[in-house]
Amino acid sequence: MAGQENRWAELTGGQAGQEYAQRFARLAASGHDVHGEAAFCAALLEPGARVLDAGCGTGRVAIRLAELGHYCTGVDVDSSMLAVARRDAPTQEWLLGDLAHLDALGLDPGYDLALAAGNVIPLLAPGTGSAVVRHLASALRPGGLLVTGMGLDAAHLPLPEPTVTITEFDHWCTQAGLALRQRCATWSGDPYHQGCGYAVSVHSRAAT
Repeated sequence: MAGQENRWAELTGGQAGQEYAQRFARLAASGHDVHGEAAFCAALLEPGARVLDAGCGTGRVAIRLAELGHYCTGVDVDSSMLAVARRDAPTQEWLLGDLAHLDALGLDPGYDLALAAGNVIPLLAPGTGSAVVRHLASALRPGGLLVTGMGLDAAHLPLPEPTVTITEFDHWCTQAGLALRQRCATWSGDPYHQGCGYAVSVHSRAAT
């Protein structure tokens, strides 16, 4: 990866795939709902939609959306995470790649929804956020949706302090031709208000 390393790689050394998967397996076994992101996205989609899971990790969300009848492509820069995804869903499309260079993967554009959950945006390499949002917007069909979830304070991040404000993120989206359609404080749809520590945002590409 050219330039600065993404913050996820700095935190994990690119070896966190199995541990990450086991953490969610334990949550599911204890009765927690681990499909909140997928349920949120599914409510926005028509049947058989095309979904790009950007920063897909171990594939938890993309696999669930595929179970619900959607066609999902997962992209991640962490090969240890993708190894778990490929093991659990070998017939789905999993691509190793840096979101800052998403255009180099040769994806067919026209996705109905692009998802960046799990603090993908705050964990990007410094200085690449605007480019990543631009690439994700370009992957969408007219009227397509960008759905993101991100911590806005240290309590909701695996970092000592936030790396991006919601105002800055919205500016990147505006520059990329995306308009804010909905914002919640959780994947369950709780209302967002100024000062919330977490934001789930839905931006849409203009329909032309």
